[in-house]
Amino acid sequence: MKLLVLATLLGLSSAQFDPHMKDGRTSLVHLFEWRWADIAEECERYLAPNGYGGVQISPPSENIVVTNPWQPWWQRYQPISYNLCSRSGNENELRDMITRCNNVGVNIYVDAVINHMCGAGGGEGKHSSCGTYFNANTEDFPSVPYSAWDFNDGKCNTGSGDIENYNDIYQVRNCRLVDLLDLALGKDYVRGKVAEYMNTLIDMGVAGFRVDACKHMWPGDLSAVFGRLNNLNTKWFSSGSRPFIVQEVIDLGGEPITASEYTGLGRVTEFKYGAKLGTVIRKWNGEKLSYLVNWGEGWGMMASGKALVFVDNHDNQRGHGAGGASIVTFWDSRLYKIAVGLMLAHPYGVTRVMSSYRWDRNIVNGQDQNDWMGPPSYGDGTTKPVPINPDSTCADGWVCEHRWRQIRNMVIFRNVVNGESLSNWWDNGSNQVAFGRGSRGFIVINNDDWTLDATLNTGLPGGTYCDVISGDKQGSSCTGKQVQVGGDGYAYFNISNSEEDSFIAIHADSKL
Repeated sequence: MKLLVLATLLGLSSAQFDPHMKDGRTSLVHLFEWRWADIAEECERYLAPNGYGGVQISPPSENIVVTNPWQPWWQRYQPISYNLCSRSGNENELRDMITRCNNVGVNIYVDAVINHMCGAGGGEGKHSSCGTYFNANTEDFPSVPYSAWDFNDGKCNTGSGDIENYNDIYQVRNCRLVDLLDLALGKDYVRGKVAEYMNTLIDMGVAGFRVDACKHMWPGDLSAVFGRLNNLNTKWFSSGSRPFIVQEVIDLGGEPITASEYTGLGRVTEFKYGAKLGTVIRKWNGEKLSYLVNWGEGWGMMASGKALVFVDNHDNQRGHGAGGASIVTFWDSRLYKIAVGLMLAHPYGVTRVMSSYRWDRNIVNGQDQNDWMGPPSYGDGTTKPVPINPDSTCADGWVCEHRWRQIRNMVIFRNVVNGESLSNWWDNGSNQVAFGRGSRGFIVINNDDWTLDATLNTGLPGGTYCDVISGDKQGSSCTGKQVQVGGDGYAYFNISNSEEDSFIAIHADSKL
């Protein structure tokens, strides 16, 4: 029996690391707070043609509606029920999006909020995204249904009922995270309700989940929930495929709870990646790009096969979550493109690209007073659609980093070099680096305050290549710089530190 249990656990987890991307695609994009109708269109018109493998969507479950501050982004992380209606759309729109994205080979990954319900101060009424009644005061959520019996109040040992000390693993997992009513995932009934919610989405065709706040749940409870999940829908996925699991665990070191407690269950968000890369790209504390020669595990990160990596996410681009001021975002667009380019060229981890919206920042003493602001919306709180400009950028406050030429072309670069190991590393001992991926691709980055001038071994076959950072290959011509690679694989690079983008990338499919 013990062997059988072990085999089941191993079978369960080994498949939950695979994002099941189609056609050699390798990256997902977080279309943060997008409407389902817009995501469906984006899958068809942009993501599939440009090699994106999947989309992380905002939580689709019914959430509390907060009016002070006005409809903040974080209300989506305060569930009221598992009904599928939110400001991104209703259940029919969600189903239509999943179907249309799957039909063009773009997977959908759901942001699942299962650690808690709304805040204890959420009140009583129908101020929820589907208009469902609830009473946070008595912990009554009749639409699930959950009652006071289904929460961890009795297990929490702090005076406030909230987590007060992150060095106490029992508090972190049994008490309320910032006053959010903490579900008793140790209870079979609660596990069943959570699995039912996730299985509804799996049956609709999603490929997996980004599971919110995993540090605040016991690994054994998560294992029990994941073990109840259905296989993926065979209309779009091969028989026996297990849902892709990414667990949000913020582990920057210095706390007793570590990401390694969760890596047996599925992939884990590697928050050290963006925090440390930001420090290097900003050249803080004497850090240099040349130090990235052993980037990844060599920097104390989890094994590549366990990691989901990103330069920034919806939390830390606002100063929430993990990483602090070092995090590079679209607000620092020049540095951001270098950071994302480096991430997409490097073999470590499964990569996630951020797609944001702008908000009116109001920074007082280093803190953004407006870090709560929700997506571009109308006066009644309805989310605005995403309009596309003639130059393929987005309008109306949507940033759409995933459409920036430099980022889109590096997503394609990653697909082209997939499976090739890192090769031909070069650096100048400072902030000029270059590396290849076998004989399939090569990137050169200048983050110094002077010109990069070097002849480097690209590892690529001889010929003329189009630099996909400064332009695009169009037929047999190139709208950007051209790079001549000799028969010996060497090429001459000259990159001024004052250029709009001080990096160059070429790959097998950009050969003219």
